Amino acid sequence: MDNARIWYVNVYVSDFNKSLEFYRDKMGLSVVVEDANFGYASFDTQGAGFAIAAVQPDSEQSSLVGRQTGIGWGVENVDDTYDSLRERGVEFTSPPQEQPWGGYMAMLQDPDGNVFYLDQLREEH
Repeated sequence: MDNARIWYVNVYVSDFNKSLEFYRDKMGLSVVVEDANFGYASFDTQGAGFAIAAVQPDSEQSSLVGRQTGIGWGVENVDDTYDSLRERGVEFTSPPQEQPWGGYMAMLQDPDGNVFYLDQLREEH
């Protein structure tokens, strides 16, 4: 897989409209594609693409909603971004803090409880 890169990431949500409002209005992401009938929206992000996909409560994918995603948002200034997002109503599960591995990050969650990292960009990235 020469020159392979992560092309996009989908996060599963239970309420498409509520999640669309969260990522668009609170997180400040620009929408590229939005299809409420299909329950899918993608957003303009640098690096890998980011999208939400609605799942039905009784579907096999419903177990993928409301969990640690392992996805990190890289920003120039974690403290400023943390303050700005909190002012918009974004809930954090952990404030910005130094990490044992040398990073500096906070953790936030969306309306479904999907948890993300908010990570200070570093030279190696």
